[in-house]
Amino acid sequence: MLETTLDQGSDLNSKLSFDDFRKIIVEDYRVAVESRYVSLLGRKEVLTGKAKFGIFGDGKELAQIAVSKVFQKGDWRSGYYRDQTLAFASGMTSIYHFFSQLYAHPDVEYDPSSAGRQMNCHFSVRIIDEEGNWLDQTKQKNTFSDISTTGGQMARILGLGLASKLYRENPNLSYLKYFSNGGNEVVFCSVGNASTSEGVFFEVVNAVGVKQIPVVISIWDDGYGISVPNEVQTTKGDISEVLKGFQKEDGSNGFEIFKVKGWDYPGLCQAYERAAKYAREHHTPCIVHVIELTQPQGHSSSGSHERYKSKERLNWELEHDCIAKMHQWLIDSDIATAEQLNLIDEEAKDFVRKEQRRAWSDYNKALAVDASQAIALLSQIDDELVELPLKQLQSLTEPSLKEVYSTVRKVIRELKGKDIEGKGALLAWYKLQQGVNESRYNSKLFTTGVDGPENVQVIAPQYSDDAKFIDGREVLNLCFEENFRRDERLLAFGEDVGKIGDVNQGFAGLQEKFGEHRVFDTGIRENSIIGKGIGLAIRGLKPIAEIQYLDYLLYGITVASDDLASLSYRTFGGQKAPVIIRTRGHRLEGIWHSGSPMSMILGTLRGLHICVPRNMTQAAGMYNTLFRSDEPALVIECLNGYRLKERLPDNIGDFTIPIGYAECIRVGADITVVSYGSTLRVVEEAAMELDRLGISVEIIDAQTLQPFDKAHLCAESLKKTNKLLVVDEDVPGGASAFIMQQILEDQNGYYLLDSQPRTLSAKAHRPPYGSDGDYFTKPSSDDIVETVFEMMNEGNPDKYPSLF
Repeated sequence: MLETTLDQGSDLNSKLSFDDFRKIIVEDYRVAVESRYVSLLGRKEVLTGKAKFGIFGDGKELAQIAVSKVFQKGDWRSGYYRDQTLAFASGMTSIYHFFSQLYAHPDVEYDPSSAGRQMNCHFSVRIIDEEGNWLDQTKQKNTFSDISTTGGQMARILGLGLASKLYRENPNLSYLKYFSNGGNEVVFCSVGNASTSEGVFFEVVNAVGVKQIPVVISIWDDGYGISVPNEVQTTKGDISEVLKGFQKEDGSNGFEIFKVKGWDYPGLCQAYERAAKYAREHHTPCIVHVIELTQPQGHSSSGSHERYKSKERLNWELEHDCIAKMHQWLIDSDIATAEQLNLIDEEAKDFVRKEQRRAWSDYNKALAVDASQAIALLSQIDDELVELPLKQLQSLTEPSLKEVYSTVRKVIRELKGKDIEGKGALLAWYKLQQGVNESRYNSKLFTTGVDGPENVQVIAPQYSDDAKFIDGREVLNLCFEENFRRDERLLAFGEDVGKIGDVNQGFAGLQEKFGEHRVFDTGIRENSIIGKGIGLAIRGLKPIAEIQYLDYLLYGITVASDDLASLSYRTFGGQKAPVIIRTRGHRLEGIWHSGSPMSMILGTLRGLHICVPRNMTQAAGMYNTLFRSDEPALVIECLNGYRLKERLPDNIGDFTIPIGYAECIRVGADITVVSYGSTLRVVEEAAMELDRLGISVEIIDAQTLQPFDKAHLCAESLKKTNKLLVVDEDVPGGASAFIMQQILEDQNGYYLLDSQPRTLSAKAHRPPYGSDGDYFTKPSSDDIVETVFEMMNEGNPDKYPSLF
């Protein structure tokens, strides 16, 4: 471990005149002081009610300035929500934009990081334009959009850094000039000391050490995790002591580990200069443990640290405040006088206050447009019911959008049934503004750019007369091979993916054909597998991140949900990571491979395309579409379909399945049965018996659950059959309930029914081991036949007498 302290000195001035050196150091002090005043004023704005919540980076200023000195264009930050000084010093945001985000300004021009969708200190830079085209990442300092989940920023650094390694080592990627300059980019990650107790931290640190990823991980250690001290969280109370086993030794992989005090400006600069050099030139990962940091205002605006810190600790923090220490060091070193520094303090305070007021004024000006329009329209309506709400709205000096639109909606309700002058104009304005507010608060769940899956040309599979019947796994294997030949950006990785070609042989032989850079194994670490895919995807590659079984997605769901699924939304379409998560599930026996946690997926992964192909040919067509598009997806293959025979299309790498469209796979007249995945084969089996019982079943394959049946094929079927059964093997009230809601509400299917719609799902528990357990806990052909017959009995008991 490399300890860096003040008395070691620094070579910061080795290539500079003393005057130039002085100017740089004094300017660093100015940035630190400005950032501190941002924290102090930001907290006041929250406490006075102008902002809803605040979290700030006070106490971490000098360490982040040191990082900014080695942060170059093309580099990436994957950070912690206390990195405001780094964001200011590197130019990734401004004080004005910081306060605009604090006030939740719903306009990307004012809050470029999130358009008011994330709280303050959650930074990002825009890496795609309004049409979804990539911007040149090598010409800017890049930051991946922050998330609030502690430690959540760790997983993606695997892919962000691995991309640099691949761009350096694979000459076939050299044409991707927008994403890398020969693999010389470094990923700077920051994490709080408390978050180093989390599993994702150790999972990622281990993986980074194995692959020798060019990252510099900063641990901001202020001694606490909210109120919990290090001694309660970390063995020996010191994370760098815990990490000593990761220290790189002669001939081994691992990290270079630095330990430096957070108030030691020269030591910090020296540590980061060395760490960045190791990572950039040698692709050696580094950890910089920054100790003796303070947190002057406590954890956040929601509480006070005086409740849990002793007087001795509070006094120590005052003495070791990094800005106070730098102030004294500048004077002691004759770099600046007390008068000069005091002037900087005053100027910084005035500047921050000016930018805060400007941001607040612009925020209110934007809201005032809606308020003035509403007031003008309400004033045109001559009715006593309008007078009071109008006066109340006029009396508000700084009305929120909630107050404006709540008032308008109340008036509309009060005027129900009245034909009065001005009401039509108010209604027309309100309907128009619904679209405006939809854009402000509900848009960009997907990028919907020029390369979205909806823009991929639909090409039908072609079959020759002598088309082979081969195993489903072979269909997938040939699909992957054709696409890997076509597109050098494609990569695949996961547990057992490389050497043996995955547990079901979808990638069999492809590592030998395309190399270990493109098809490779990982350890058992679902969070970092998905995170690796996210990081690679945002840097221009096309990763397939394999989760071995669908049940195991649970162990990576935080990264998939909190980071990937919300990325487009929380950046207002400013970032995208088109990773494909590949897995397999459905109808394997046993509690731990029950294979259908679909309600969890639907509830947590809004923002991903959820593809549930019924066989491997359909899966291949979906992959072909997704490989040519730029939005993230989860593809769930049928686990019991790999050895079933399928006819091989002649255009296996080219035909496409449109994402979001259902398919009618059996025409019928009496009842519509909607299902997906492996359960469809059970429905088809039941339909044959129902034919013999005189019941004609129409079967709709949903194909994708997100989005669901965009063409409303289910409703079209109900126009003919007027009866609906939804079959799936999720828990009751899970995916089947979602499908029914989509059909009955979104497609107005309720008005097409002549009997109660039904769902047939698995039992509430997971299936016990063995085929009998599967039979008694998941929908069987017998269950489907009897449920359909019972539904027909309700309408015509004479023709379909009760079975039981």
